[in-house]
Amino acid sequence: MRVLVTGGAGFIGSQIVAALTEAGHEPVVLDALLPGVHGGAPVLPAAELIHADVRDPERVRAALAGVDAVCHQAAMVGLGKDFADAPAYTSCNDLGTAVLLAAMAERGVRRLTLAGSMVVYGEGRYVCHRHGAVRPAPRAADDLADGRFEPHCPSCGAELDAGLVGEDAPADPRNVYAATKLAQEHLASAWARAVDGTAVTLRYHNVYGPGMPRDTPYAGVASFFRSSLARGEAPRVFEDGRQRRDFVHVGDVAGANLRALEATAALPGGVLTPYNIGSGEPRTVGEMASALARAHGGPEPVVTGEFRLGDVRHITADSSRARHELGWSPRVGFADGVAAFALAEQRAPAADRAVG
Repeated sequence: MRVLVTGGAGFIGSQIVAALTEAGHEPVVLDALLPGVHGGAPVLPAAELIHADVRDPERVRAALAGVDAVCHQAAMVGLGKDFADAPAYTSCNDLGTAVLLAAMAERGVRRLTLAGSMVVYGEGRYVCHRHGAVRPAPRAADDLADGRFEPHCPSCGAELDAGLVGEDAPADPRNVYAATKLAQEHLASAWARAVDGTAVTLRYHNVYGPGMPRDTPYAGVASFFRSSLARGEAPRVFEDGRQRRDFVHVGDVAGANLRALEATAALPGGVLTPYNIGSGEPRTVGEMASALARAHGGPEPVVTGEFRLGDVRHITADSSRARHELGWSPRVGFADGVAAFALAEQRAPAADRAVG
């Protein structure tokens, strides 16, 4: 199978390229190689490379020649700095996806695997002992400033129990990045209906592992902590450090993409099928910071009480659908993955934004 991997020189994309090659497939990489991702000299993939932006219709059409499937990873990632990033996020993520899908429709390429994200859910799944499953409103700045981090029942104000989120949970994006990731899914769904294509979106949870970019505001929390330790500084943990996430190793994410790409040949056309991709081992952000600090031999984390509007409190995955339907399961446990990541090399400092 010849697979076009957009963003294939990036953190996750490069691991997907390696997994495809090892499985006997033929990956083709399309990547803009922007300094915001690759720092100094980019680490080029061991595959055919097309140096181009996914928003360039002519280059994308040419890259699709002879391609059986597309694995779309190119995106501007992370929460960003502030709302001023909205045009860049929308251009990279949504315009880029639209250009790619239009070219796929023209070229007759009918199989797509999309890098989705758990951010489309907003807050995770919550249950009130009195009112059952509820969806709390976005957390107020005044509450966060006063250290009231936990969401409460919108009906009675009681404390809530957080649980796992399934793919059937309603979407509720709470920041610009999340809105663009949901828009990507809507575009992919419309494409699938229009061309009877097969589309899968893999909703990644918090991906970490070797090769993450360092010293950039557009990376994930694990990269923030690892970057601090590389500078000899204590990781700074926002809120009280008890917010729960599902940290999944980049090697497992690459494996999920391989399974999804191989499965698209047998999946029904005309629809977009979502799969959560998580480790199944929910951990707190504070646990990640402490585990990294111990394994790296650096200073203990500092819990700051700071916060970012748009962050959610708890979001952890139910990934059973991917296990049952794709035959995928994570192989890297939290302890082993974090221990290796604590000593692994990171990508050179990003100059601007993370795309690809």
